[in-house]
Amino acid sequence: MSTVKPPPTPTMPALAAALPRVEDEIRTLATSSSLPVVNTFTGRITAAGGKRLRSVLVLAGSLAVSGAVPDKAVTAAACVELLHAGSLVHDDLMDGASERRGVRTVNADWGTGPAVLVGDFLLARASQAALERISPFAAGRLAQAVADLVEGQVLEVLDQHDPDRDPDAALRSIALKTGALFEVAGVLAAHCADADEATTAALGRYGALFGLLFQILDDLLDLASTSQRLGKPVGNDLRQGVYTFPLLRALDDDRRDLLRRRGRELSDAEIAALLADLRRTSMVADTLAHCTSLAARAVRELPGSPGSEALDILRELPGAYLDWAASQIA
Repeated sequence: MSTVKPPPTPTMPALAAALPRVEDEIRTLATSSSLPVVNTFTGRITAAGGKRLRSVLVLAGSLAVSGAVPDKAVTAAACVELLHAGSLVHDDLMDGASERRGVRTVNADWGTGPAVLVGDFLLARASQAALERISPFAAGRLAQAVADLVEGQVLEVLDQHDPDRDPDAALRSIALKTGALFEVAGVLAAHCADADEATTAALGRYGALFGLLFQILDDLLDLASTSQRLGKPVGNDLRQGVYTFPLLRALDDDRRDLLRRRGRELSDAEIAALLADLRRTSMVADTLAHCTSLAARAVRELPGSPGSEALDILRELPGAYLDWAASQIA
């Protein structure tokens, strides 16, 4: 099955022209190893594509601030996507996943150790390109994003299979895991456009809130959509013992007791029954309401610039993604 993708991001000529340049730079950086076998896997991973929302944030943010897309912003967008790709290689390894976006994972085809190395290569190339082509500041912020991502993943591991996990702890984990990459996209957008500190901080906060919204919706779809709509199995977080923000807020005593007793051994039938039960609760409505609030908060962080088409894209993006996610719920 092919993964259903969100509707195309609204574009303008300068943004539309820059996106293919980002893809070219991703491909060049990802396949820059002196070892062909490494390039085979990194090229396959990055060619599988994705939503590229982080790239849009970098490009549109720089365009909104400076009226153009600097070459540095194209590199920054590619670097953020490489960080994301490297983190996904490591995620697939930790989850034991055999496929992502219709492509076999590195760990499935080449093994555990090589998958670690391939993910590390992508992370290293991103930091190197930022240092050489953008600035030490950019390289430092990307390195901090990787550190945040690692800490968020560790928090998730520590709370695995714990139905008493605090919903705020789940938010903290995804703020580090996902929010940090969106936040650094906003920061680098401003930095590449030579923005002042206030604008840089504002775009960073916008990115962090959008990243939080993005991940909460992704977690909700795993509980409330269908395999047919998403093109991938649902209920994966339950199988792995990752109890997410939407789930934790919907747990009552009976559901929590089920996870305590059977969480590590849930059968496919039990997962299907639990998902059906959750969909009869207010989980979907409550989560969408929470994300609507996050979208509004994100938009309020954007600097005011009447008549900026690039800023309009950023203003519309959280709501557009929210609408798409809602359309995928069963």
